[in-house]
Amino acid sequence: MRRAPETLTEEQAARMLADMNDVIRAGEEMRKLRTEMIQVFAGFGWTQDRIARLTDMSQPAVSKQVARHRTGEPAPPLGLGLDQGDAPWLEGRLWALAEEIAETCDAAACARHVQAVARGRKRFTPQSVDELRRLVEEDLRVRHAELPAAYRAAYDTISRGLDLPDLSAAAPAAPASVRRALARQIQRDRLRGDG
Repeated sequence: MRRAPETLTEEQAARMLADMNDVIRAGEEMRKLRTEMIQVFAGFGWTQDRIARLTDMSQPAVSKQVARHRTGEPAPPLGLGLDQGDAPWLEGRLWALAEEIAETCDAAACARHVQAVARGRKRFTPQSVDELRRLVEEDLRVRHAELPAAYRAAYDTISRGLDLPDLSAAAPAAPASVRRALARQIQRDRLRGDG
């Protein structure tokens, strides 16, 4: 009598495919973000050769991306000052702060959330931003002796901006994902003393 081969349960298959879908979705989102960043770099006046070198793409591929998204009118200049008050910019700053805390402290409360964002498992929704804020607050409270004072100061500014959004500000010139990514990098550089 032949035994039936072992099979996966439906729950196991669902978990496995969910993980794969998260990775695929994250890859698609990163490709889209890279395309948007190419437009930002072109708006800075960078050459296509320079952009190709930085993005590890061929110059013809960059040229194609730039041409595809050219509108005729130059995009308004993109501000890179850390003190901007739109939600995506503040979310990017919060993300950077959480990453720095997760890298500085063993078993930081925000580490799992940061990892989920990096893998594309968490999106920036009002609920996930509130959750990340609570985790960062916990780390700042519990691990204040391990963390530089600049982390608390950055969090206070970010938190105040998220609580009291500047409704009079003009609409940002770039998509939310681009604003988040730029703010994240600038905030990380500032926290490390590089910017």
